[in-house]
Amino acid sequence: MKLRTDVVKMYKDIHGWVGIISGLALFIAFFAGAITMFEEPLQRWASPPSELAQPVSLERTPQLVQAVLAAHPEAAKGYTVHLETGPEQPARVSWEVGGRGSDEHAPPKTFYAALAPDRSLQVVEEGPSPVAQFVDVLHQQVGLMLDHEIAMPIMGAVALLYAIALVSGVIVLLPSLVKDLFALRLGKNVKRMWLDVHNVLGLFSLPFHVVMALTAVVFAFHDQFYDAQGATFARAASRPVAAAPPSPSIGPVIEPAAVVDKLASELPGFTPSALAYGKGPGGTATLRVMGSDPRYGLRGPTYTLAMLDPHTGELTGTDYLGGRQDGWGAAITSFFALHFGSFGGTGVRWAYFLLGLSGAFLFYTGNLLWVESRRKRERKAGAVQQSRSTRILGALTVGVPLGCVAGVALTIAAAKPLGFAATPLMHSLIYHATFFSFVAWALFRGSARGAAELLPIAAAANLAIPISTIMSALAHPPRVVLVDIIAAAAALSLILVWRSTLSRGRCGPADSVWSTGSEAAAKERTVP
Repeated sequence: MKLRTDVVKMYKDIHGWVGIISGLALFIAFFAGAITMFEEPLQRWASPPSELAQPVSLERTPQLVQAVLAAHPEAAKGYTVHLETGPEQPARVSWEVGGRGSDEHAPPKTFYAALAPDRSLQVVEEGPSPVAQFVDVLHQQVGLMLDHEIAMPIMGAVALLYAIALVSGVIVLLPSLVKDLFALRLGKNVKRMWLDVHNVLGLFSLPFHVVMALTAVVFAFHDQFYDAQGATFARAASRPVAAAPPSPSIGPVIEPAAVVDKLASELPGFTPSALAYGKGPGGTATLRVMGSDPRYGLRGPTYTLAMLDPHTGELTGTDYLGGRQDGWGAAITSFFALHFGSFGGTGVRWAYFLLGLSGAFLFYTGNLLWVESRRKRERKAGAVQQSRSTRILGALTVGVPLGCVAGVALTIAAAKPLGFAATPLMHSLIYHATFFSFVAWALFRGSARGAAELLPIAAAANLAIPISTIMSALAHPPRVVLVDIIAAAAALSLILVWRSTLSRGRCGPADSVWSTGSEAAAKERTVP
């Protein structure tokens, strides 16, 4: 396809600058997002063994609920019966307290309950490890650990820049699409090799990236979209429609075992995982069922919802249930499922995991290409030294990705030693202390020396995960070896990249930001 040279140049400049502005934030989002594909196994790996007695059977759960409500009346506002239990969900019944009223800005406390062998009630606040949730928040907010209301619009702006970078990148690639489609030219021209890798990754994962960009924009401005929709429909309505008054709660709620039996007959293929009993407006009893159906996409990352009559167990709401939705509901669910990878089972999650990592690598290579192109332009313009902006961007291209990789690895590795003492704040402090240390060191030492010194540290950080498993084996028996295997593979990959970086630093152009050659040789190249 032929395009005018000036048009291609314009879009190339747009692609470069937009990519530079958003690339580092997107690296964090994609790297953390890849890890969230296995959020449940990670939570299972990190969560310490429960101190509670073994969960009671479903048939004995009403007895446990009665004991909880008698000792903790506040749980009547809403409690959850967990059908699937384990280290990541250590009790049959849990409930939250706080986060409402005067304490609405404080995080709610979650309590877990069990019946001891002597039938006495056991209640603890220690639950599953918060590290998986921390990584998910890191992904959602592109590394900005600010208030959700502040971080999400910023994330939306980054996603919009991301969409612009995708469109401009495709336009730039069109003239050489056929010739360079499968090209991967390895050799002395390192920049050409990185360009080929960048183009191949970007083109073949383009549908995935388009989906991520569009869905991220919608998630970021979700509240604004709904506010605008509500205002539009409110103005369009000729007269207000009074809501029907809630019907009073009548009779006892249906027992969990009966709910499971009812769902097995009414929703074959649907596997419930939790039953959320609560009270709606006017004290009306409510019952939501969380679960999954492998035949359909899920509305959330790991589950979807069914609404039941709390007294009879009859289905009252199927807006989120695959196969039972109307066209609009199915379209919305598809939208969510495409972003979360919550369809197609384990195979799709592995595909999204690899696509997420390749996406992070795409943004990293984009920054490398920009820095190399900037060096070439500066040299042609007669500059004898790298500009400060080029040196800073080169250092950030090293510090931010490696700081993210090492920070995530260390905060995961710390989950087992911390045990029940772990809190989201602790994991945030570990991550951010590591992240900012890496960024500061890269800025202080420069991109080339910083990369050579930080890469082995990042590899050691990933290796700390299986070491943590080995050292905690007695108090915390290993359950999910997949986490350790992936961490060890990441450490090995970083070691290989380190060796390549050392070679590049010694043999590359002396005036490059990636050169670790002697200062005398660099001065001979740069001084006229």
